[in-house]
Amino acid sequence: MVTVGILIRFDAKPDKVAEVESMLRSALLQVRGDVSTIAWHAMRVGPASFAVFDAFEDEAGRQAHWDAYSKPLEQAAPALFIAPPTVDFVDILGAKLPGA
Repeated sequence: MVTVGILIRFDAKPDKVAEVESMLRSALLQVRGDVSTIAWHAMRVGPASFAVFDAFEDEAGRQAHWDAYSKPLEQAAPALFIAPPTVDFVDILGAKLPGA
């Protein structure tokens, strides 16, 4: 069961949209090896707007994921994004996952 998540939203610089999309596609390969991440979704929500949603069983998993991935995101942000990403730590009220 998932109880907590992270929702990250950001807008790519106009000349960096393809690079951001590529970064998100390659991030999937890294996250697949992260046992604490129950679900991970990278989304385009507008022409240059993106979001990532991660779901975890508990706070320890969420914090472990954040500790592993927040620095690379922070370091990439000035070159790729119009402004720093918006990060929300969320409580999951309900979820439907494969196999559930």
